[in-house]
Amino acid sequence: MSTSTTPGRPPYAGTRAPRLTESAAFTAHMARGWGAPDVVVPVTPGAPEAAADHRRRLSERLRGHDVVVAAGRAPLRNGDAMYGFRADSDFVWLTGTQAEDGVLVLRAAGDGHDATLYLPPPARPGGSAFFGDAAYGELWVGPSPDLAAWAEAFGIAVEPVSALDAVLDRLDGALASPSVPGDLVRRYDLKPAEDLARALSDLRMVKDDWEVAQLREAIDHTVTGFDAVAREVPRAVDGLGERWLQGTFDRHARTYGNGPGYSTIVGSGPHAPTLHWVRCDGPVLPDLPLLLDMGVEANTLYTADVTRTIPPSGTFSPVQRQVHDLVEAAHRAGMAQVRPGVEYLDFHFAAMEVIATGLHDWGLLDVSVDEALSPGGQQHRRWLVCGIGHHLGLDVHDCAHSDYDTYQGAALVPGVVMTVEPGLYFHAHDETVPPELRGVGVRLEDDLLVTADGAEVLSGALPIDAAGVEEWTKERIGG
Repeated sequence: MSTSTTPGRPPYAGTRAPRLTESAAFTAHMARGWGAPDVVVPVTPGAPEAAADHRRRLSERLRGHDVVVAAGRAPLRNGDAMYGFRADSDFVWLTGTQAEDGVLVLRAAGDGHDATLYLPPPARPGGSAFFGDAAYGELWVGPSPDLAAWAEAFGIAVEPVSALDAVLDRLDGALASPSVPGDLVRRYDLKPAEDLARALSDLRMVKDDWEVAQLREAIDHTVTGFDAVAREVPRAVDGLGERWLQGTFDRHARTYGNGPGYSTIVGSGPHAPTLHWVRCDGPVLPDLPLLLDMGVEANTLYTADVTRTIPPSGTFSPVQRQVHDLVEAAHRAGMAQVRPGVEYLDFHFAAMEVIATGLHDWGLLDVSVDEALSPGGQQHRRWLVCGIGHHLGLDVHDCAHSDYDTYQGAALVPGVVMTVEPGLYFHAHDETVPPELRGVGVRLEDDLLVTADGAEVLSGALPIDAAGVEEWTKERIGG
């Protein structure tokens, strides 16, 4: 085949020359002359010990069952571009690691389990994957530790993922977590086990001291993130809008943690009543409440979840303050129910009673408070359609695979971390409310740790009363 001689084009243009990875000379050249880079295993102090204890707790619950849990891999975004990788939460809880395509196998042995972690080995100089594999080649993704270093750092047996097939082939009906790829489940007759997912959710519901420390770090960085966002409100009002504030927090979260723990919500005025307003493509209106629902995810993947509603001008209007005061009263009533021995849903019912009573006093309910609160009523929930709290941990809505009785019917115990987040959401097109309420949305959300004798508000550095919120906002916007 002749080469192109078109002026201005290189001599190889238009040819079908072999790919570089198929060139023996190029491969040999790329294999030579590389020094040994410094590679540090990404391990947080205490994580290996915490993960080992988590495996022990799971082993006690699932004696006699083999278990397979996978880290997962980054999903396709578009074309050949991938989303950023975020490891499966159960895998992280059991291993302390975040290695993409990692698989943990717990083989039943006596009264416990033998744990082996299967990881992709680094693609280093000497093979074509070093420069030809965009997923693992170190020329693409940077140097990574070898498997022996992983094993030493985390105190667990580590084998190459290429050995996984032979291991799975010897298992008989192992329980597979939802993160295990479907082709592996089908090929080796693994059992997609609701019991496993439920067991992991139940166990993750009570945090140990190490986990609480990770959540404290995430929440502390979230509080400073609120500070950073509030200081940018004047620029947002001047034209940069909601997305500037969303980006401000997301940058803060990536600087002081792994990133945001969920899609950051910044809702101004008529966007504030939309529960998950993550588009953030509107202006920031100076005279309407600005709802900020934000959480930093720590490098260990434990996340905060905090909401405040602030006045961009520094001062709530009388109507806005009236709404904020009612939400605050519901928030305090809900938090007062968070303590050992109290049923989980008591905080929800306490807050809802305050909301229903307030709405009735305002003339918005055409039924009594008792009827509204009855199972056959619920009219007050037009303006608070969601629940007002959830467990918090590696997932923002943590422990979601637990059954109803365990999640919502059990009594609270020390070590539970949960949110309380009542709100009122009056949409701009809701013709059942007076015009002055339309487009007003207010939510207050704090993260609480159940202690031996009550609860600690981990996000308590941020004010929740209207006067305190106004003062806090003015100090940051310069008003």
